[in-house]
Amino acid sequence: MKVAVFTFNDFGENTYVVYDSATSQCAIIDPGMVDNTDVAHIVRFIDSKGLQPVHLINTHQHVDHVMGNGFIRQLYGLSPEGSRKDEFLGQRVREQAAAFGMRHAPEIVEISTYLEDGDEVRVGNGRLQVLAVPGHSPGSIALYDQEGGYLITGDALFQGSIGRTDLPGGDFDTLVYAIRSKLLTLPDDTVVLPGHGPSSTIGSEKHHNPYFR
Repeated sequence: MKVAVFTFNDFGENTYVVYDSATSQCAIIDPGMVDNTDVAHIVRFIDSKGLQPVHLINTHQHVDHVMGNGFIRQLYGLSPEGSRKDEFLGQRVREQAAAFGMRHAPEIVEISTYLEDGDEVRVGNGRLQVLAVPGHSPGSIALYDQEGGYLITGDALFQGSIGRTDLPGGDFDTLVYAIRSKLLTLPDDTVVLPGHGPSSTIGSEKHHNPYFR
């Protein structure tokens, strides 16, 4: 499967569209759009490729990664898929927005399909493997396309860093263990597509990320 990235909102959050060209099905991952201008960017791409969105997935339920859920629901009739362990965050998403001084009041997250470690999400002929990587939040997940050779990590793993663990439900030791056991065991040439910032590879993070040297 192919993947496209869009960067939205004041947090510089990366929104991904994963799509199978053969069937034109796609998944929208962590929509961070805050207004109609943002929405137009992603809709224009989807329309230009003739794609049919069939999944809306949240890697975790922090406000910057779910702000666009309502737009996607209205446009494509999709409800979010994600971990049950993050439901308490999704229910408090407006409190999160207020805590960061955001004027946009996002839609409360109502998970329609629970994703657990080891699950597979089908997108046309492609598959995204769900990997549980708790620590940034209790229900954080990563999405691995083995055939495509890339990994969407949410806010678990970044280029040269890891997700913060000082938010509700975060735990540093849990996150480091999850990354070591679930992500750094993947092939070195796997492309890391994080929730913020530039891409990397598993090999680069194993050798250069200060949290794992």
